[in-house]
Amino acid sequence: MIATLEFVDVLDRAEQLGKMVMQSEEMKAYKNARRDMDGDIETQKLITAFNNIKGDYEDIQRFGRYHPDYNEIMKKVRAAKRAVDMNDKVAAFKVTERNLQRLLDELSQIIALGVSEQIKVPIDGAALTDSGCGCGSGGGCGCQAS
Repeated sequence: MIATLEFVDVLDRAEQLGKMVMQSEEMKAYKNARRDMDGDIETQKLITAFNNIKGDYEDIQRFGRYHPDYNEIMKKVRAAKRAVDMNDKVAAFKVTERNLQRLLDELSQIIALGVSEQIKVPIDGAALTDSGCGCGSGGGCGCQAS
């Protein structure tokens, strides 16, 4: 591809926009919340415990309800997930993560509409999900992945 002045100008402006996002209040809050979460020993213990039980959960998924430890592991997974979600540091991080995602979604929409109204822009982090159900399993849960 031959670089034109327009192409170089677009790249420069995109780089400027990226720098503005990196210096935004949302990004600063996100980084601070991430640092607080990563630096808290109790939070890291909860996350590690959840990740460990998640490995057992993935093992039973092959057999589903027919696995002999299904009910016990499902209870442990739900309890560990709840403990992580109820942690103040994790909750604060998730709030800042959603705020940053909202900023990025708004920027994407502004850019797309600046080009054409026919461009579809995923919002609310929809690009991170499979078919809008949000399970992320690729249809393994029985949802309709398209």
